[in-house]
Amino acid sequence: MSERTKKSAVAVPRADAIADFAERDDARPEASRLADDLAFLRGFLARPMQVASVVPSSVFLEQRVVRAAGLSNARCVVELGPGTGGTTRALLRALMPHARLLAIELNPYFCARLRRRIRDARLAVQEGSAEALADHLADRGLPAPDAIISGIPFSTLPAEAAQRIAAAIHATLAPGGRFVAYQLRAHVAGYATPHLGAPAVAWEWRNVPPMRVFRWVKPGIQRAA
Repeated sequence: MSERTKKSAVAVPRADAIADFAERDDARPEASRLADDLAFLRGFLARPMQVASVVPSSVFLEQRVVRAAGLSNARCVVELGPGTGGTTRALLRALMPHARLLAIELNPYFCARLRRRIRDARLAVQEGSAEALADHLADRGLPAPDAIISGIPFSTLPAEAAQRIAAAIHATLAPGGRFVAYQLRAHVAGYATPHLGAPAVAWEWRNVPPMRVFRWVKPGIQRAA
C-alpha cells in the first residue's frame, strides 16, 4: 500500500465518522457549541470553497459583528452565509420583537439545520444565492434592510460573482443602513468600496482564525444606532 493510499484509508473514515455523528446530533432540537462545530466541519468538508473556516465564529466575533451592525432600531436585517447559525442567534438576541431577519444560505445542509434548530417567528431561511438578494426580499415582501451581515468568504468567490453580490448589497441596503462583513482576508473591501466608500475595519483576535470586521454605512439619512 502506497503512502497516499494509507493516508486516504485513514482520512475517509474520519470524514464519515464526523458526518455520522453530525447526523445523529442533528436529530436533537437543542443547540450546542459542540454540535455547531461538528456540523460546520461537515459543511466545510463537503464544500470547502463555500465555507470560510473549519470552525464557526466565536462568541467574541459574534458580539463584535452585532455591535458593528447597530441593530437597536432595525426593522429588517439580512444575513448572508449564516452557516450553522451562531451569528444568526446572536442577531436574533439583539433584534426587536417586531424585526425580521432573512438568512440566505447556499448550502442546503446548513439551511435544513437552521430551520430545524432555530424556532423564531422573526427568522426566514432562504436557500439560494446572495446574488439574488433583491428577489429574495421581494418574494417575502420585506423592506430595504437596515443592515446586511455577511460571513461569505469573498476571497474564494469568482470575481464576477463577488462583484454582483456587492452591487446587490448596495442596491438593496436602506439609506443610512450598514453592511458588515467578517472576513479572514481583505478581498471584500475591493468589491464593496467602489459602491459604499472606505470601510471602518477592526480585528477580532479572539477567533480561530482571527477575523477582520468591515463596516460600511450607505450614504443617506442616518438611522439611529
